[in-house]
Amino acid sequence: RKLRIEDALNATKAAVDEGIVPGGGTTLIRLIPKIADIKDGLDAEEQIGAEIVAKALEAPLRQIADNAGVEGTVIVEKVRTSDVNIGYNAATDEFEDLIAAGIIDPAKVVRSALQNAGSIASMVLTTEALVVEKPEKKAAAPGMGGMGGMGMM
Repeated sequence: RKLRIEDALNATKAAVDEGIVPGGGTTLIRLIPKIADIKDGLDAEEQIGAEIVAKALEAPLRQIADNAGVEGTVIVEKVRTSDVNIGYNAATDEFEDLIAAGIIDPAKVVRSALQNAGSIASMVLTTEALVVEKPEKKAAAPGMGGMGGMGMM
């Protein structure tokens, strides 16, 4: 409970600092055309990177939709062609003005998440290595016991 209050306080401070944007991944979808605008001025390798970033910007909304039991690709496409504040409300399974519905993110949080993701991706690419936890091996389930009857007891 204390962490929820602390989260809410930090989100409020971030919102005061840089404002709010529609939540639920909608703002990230709105950034995709901006990438397309600058892509022509990039060299071939940078253009591939820009395409990867554009595809990655769809991931949060796609996952929200998938978690809600609907087809993420369809939701992403519908939000992409909607007005600025219109997004997908997974709780009601409707497209609506997310600001009016109270589904918001602090702009600072969205910006920081995007910058941090880019920083981590850059570090992985330049170090050519990644440290992960070794998955634990799970023991196989025990065999099923024999069934009595038919003179086997």
